[in-house]
Amino acid sequence: MSEPNDAAEVRVFPPAIPLVTVLLGTALNYLIPLGARFTPVTHARYWVGALLVVGSILGLGWRSVRLVRGSGQSENPWKPTTEIIEHGPFRISRNPMYLQMVLVCVGLSIILWNVWILLLTPLCAWLLQRWVIAPEEAYLERKFGDGYLAYKRRVRRWI
Repeated sequence: MSEPNDAAEVRVFPPAIPLVTVLLGTALNYLIPLGARFTPVTHARYWVGALLVVGSILGLGWRSVRLVRGSGQSENPWKPTTEIIEHGPFRISRNPMYLQMVLVCVGLSIILWNVWILLLTPLCAWLLQRWVIAPEEAYLERKFGDGYLAYKRRVRRWI
């Protein structure tokens, strides 16, 4: 049953955090290049980075969104959650969509050979945890109580 304010109190659009991470890292790399002298001549970095980006988008992000929508819910944190999904990527991470966002930052840092993006990625993960995941978890604990607490004990936040 939905209440009038039946949603997490997330105050920031979650994909904006990794987007700002990549943009800020790109700008910083332009202003203060790090690691440019050590750019590998091989194209392996493109393959490794692309595998990380595409693999995380398809294996975590797209699959998670499909499961959420398939349950009749929305991946939008401002919409009500009607059930806890515990299969697919949600078996290994309580936040596979946010994990995917962090892995995309790592993958892009490899593709672009941008140390700044890599250095900013832990901050990205921390901001996602602080501004998005914490309010979502508080909401889910209020709404689902012991059921959600048991899920939290079984499944780690990230991996």
